[in-house]
Amino acid sequence: MNEQKRVSEEIDASPEKINQLYRRTLIIVVLSQIFGGAGLAAGVTVGALLAQDMLGTDAYSGVPVALLTLGSAGAAYLIGRVSQNFGRRIGLAGGFLTGGISALGVVLAAVTDNVWLLFFSLLFYGAGTASNLQARYAGTDLASAKQRGKAISIALVSTTVGAVAGPNLVGVMGDFAVSIGVPSLAGPFILGAAAFITAGLILLVFMRPDPLMVSKALEIEERADSVTTPTPTNVKNNRGIIIGGSVMVLTQMVMVAIMTMTPIHMGHHGHGLDAIGLVIGIHIGAMYLPSLVTGVLVDKVGRTAMASAAGVTLLLAGIVAATAPGDNLFVLILALALLGLGWNFGLISGTATIVDATTPSTRAKVQGSMDVLVALSGATGGMLSGMVVSHTSYSMLSIGGGLLSLLLLPLIIWASRGNVAVKREKNKKTA
Repeated sequence: MNEQKRVSEEIDASPEKINQLYRRTLIIVVLSQIFGGAGLAAGVTVGALLAQDMLGTDAYSGVPVALLTLGSAGAAYLIGRVSQNFGRRIGLAGGFLTGGISALGVVLAAVTDNVWLLFFSLLFYGAGTASNLQARYAGTDLASAKQRGKAISIALVSTTVGAVAGPNLVGVMGDFAVSIGVPSLAGPFILGAAAFITAGLILLVFMRPDPLMVSKALEIEERADSVTTPTPTNVKNNRGIIIGGSVMVLTQMVMVAIMTMTPIHMGHHGHGLDAIGLVIGIHIGAMYLPSLVTGVLVDKVGRTAMASAAGVTLLLAGIVAATAPGDNLFVLILALALLGLGWNFGLISGTATIVDATTPSTRAKVQGSMDVLVALSGATGGMLSGMVVSHTSYSMLSIGGGLLSLLLLPLIIWASRGNVAVKREKNKKTA
């Protein structure tokens, strides 16, 4: 509250100054996300392979990603609460720094061959991935309703640089790790540690004034200047939160499940680390690189239309992955690219829907809670993926994930009916 009061007293609320601060915030978010993306990619690319190597079995290969996403869930909740009370700067920076320290714990676990330390470190490594994902909200704090999709997309697309470079540096970092006496599969986590810590320091030093605190101060000022403050109905807010959260949850579960087992599937068909890194790198690129176009479409075409596109794209990804020959690198690349694109559509449309349904006074807390559900769905997908493949096949996992994504369609129908009802109610009041 002291920070919010200070910001309220110091901030120049003119449209020009707010727009300048909005652009400056996006620049800082972009810089942090470039490094954060590299840290995110490290755990995704080799986490399952490292566990497989240390445990000597495929059955629990999904555990690392499950732990990482479970840790991300807990961190998302804490980051949301801390951000609500103390601002985005403290919440996001704390998450990144925790993730960076935990990455060093993964390296130590690999050196000492300590599986329990590996699992413990991966759990807290999830704090870095939670910050990487929640940073997209910081870009929307000072954005208008027509800028939100674009603001989210700018934050996500900036992650592409690090996220694509990370997997493609697997071989290089593996060689570096061996040269200093560390197992090769722990090499990417050395990169992850440096990346997350750098991202945290950028936010901690440069994100001043805090965009969420400015947004809250502006909200209070607007209420004070207005005789009556129009507030969206609870039904509309709840509907938007449920729809946005559900879209993100389903897309996350399908994406994580298929992505987690793809490196294992490729390894069984003779593909090396470089080929695996290429496929995962393209997949992560497809998750983030289309964001600028997706953000514009979300703002222009609409949230529900792009959520529908997410379901269809994920279904197509599941079909291609299920029918792809294991030794065909090109088809696997296509399947994982479609998987990333479907996730991109779902995340941006779902995030924009959540922002639309909240106000600055509660936004960070709600966003953190929604990201908890997103992370838990990813943990579920990662945990079950290894068991499904162990008892059936990679093809069954892929087609099952694709069919699961079709649950988005009845959700979209419900959302559309709600929008029609809201418009009718507004027309009645206007008349």
